[in-house]
Amino acid sequence: MNDAQLVVVGAGPIGLACAIEARLSGLDVLVIEPRTGPIDKACGEGLMPGALAALHRIGVDPHGMRLEGIAYVDREARVEHRFAERPGRGVRRTVLHQALADRAGELGTRVARAHVTAVAQRHDDVTLGLSDGSTLTAPWVIAADGLHSPVRRLLGLDGRAQPRPRRRFGVRRHYDIAPWTGLVEVHWSPVAEAYVTPVDDHTVGVAVLGSRPLDQEGVIRAIPELASRLEGVPAVTELRGAGPLLQRARGRTCGRVLLAGDASGYVDALTGEGLRVGFAQARSAVAAVRAGNTEQYERAWRTTTRDFRMLTSALVIAARSRYRSRIVPTAVKRPELFGSVVERLSH
Repeated sequence: MNDAQLVVVGAGPIGLACAIEARLSGLDVLVIEPRTGPIDKACGEGLMPGALAALHRIGVDPHGMRLEGIAYVDREARVEHRFAERPGRGVRRTVLHQALADRAGELGTRVARAHVTAVAQRHDDVTLGLSDGSTLTAPWVIAADGLHSPVRRLLGLDGRAQPRPRRRFGVRRHYDIAPWTGLVEVHWSPVAEAYVTPVDDHTVGVAVLGSRPLDQEGVIRAIPELASRLEGVPAVTELRGAGPLLQRARGRTCGRVLLAGDASGYVDALTGEGLRVGFAQARSAVAAVRAGNTEQYERAWRTTTRDFRMLTSALVIAARSRYRSRIVPTAVKRPELFGSVVERLSH
């Protein structure tokens, strides 16, 4: 006998979005997640307008700060683009997680506290072995268990690892200061990018992306404008890290298991639209489960992530090249191109 019509592995934002989508479509859902309480993650915390619209569609409206657009900044230049149709929102990851968890619980989602340690499949169901020694069986499983997805590894879907010298990581910390802009500021230093996101009336988050060793305070000191704003300002959270950011998957499905969110493959956090793409994947994955068609999900995944993969990959290549120092000046000279890229990624 099945324990649920759908099991979702992972209760991060994308896993919870999968659970909500499934409950709204009438499926009985069980989420497997070992952690309790609001789950944090090192991320930029800026929700693009498309991500916010996706949350509103499933009945989630997290508290945060209105985001008007994106700015690219270096020592000598600044370019801004304000979203054309609707704003985004800066939201603490813990606040976002709690809002999604509350909505999932309101809809009757069940949760099992455990790790997945084994996956076995038959023609019409999937059995998961859990860390407490028990098993769960369901006709479908969606794995949304993060960058280093254990389910992806158990299925043999891990892609080729990136060479160590090319790996990028992220660290994030919050500072006790009132936001000075309604934009996400991306400060470009010679070796890293610093994303500054307003998340409430008295807090900004600073996420730094680059290669190891990644010294956040050192990167901030190398960005005079940002260093002057944060001088003497206390940090209100501990440093949190994530990475390596590039994760490849050999496929998004295996039998009756579908991969969603970072577990399905991830390029880089450089353009900041991972959640927008992930929420679209959650919707597509549940639609494929209801249709009983995993190839439908593979096609939808490729379509949903095409702009993200192509534009982000191109920007990462430029950021690693001798043309890195020309990225912001080029955007200043071609503001219409910068704006069109932001708009394309934000919906």
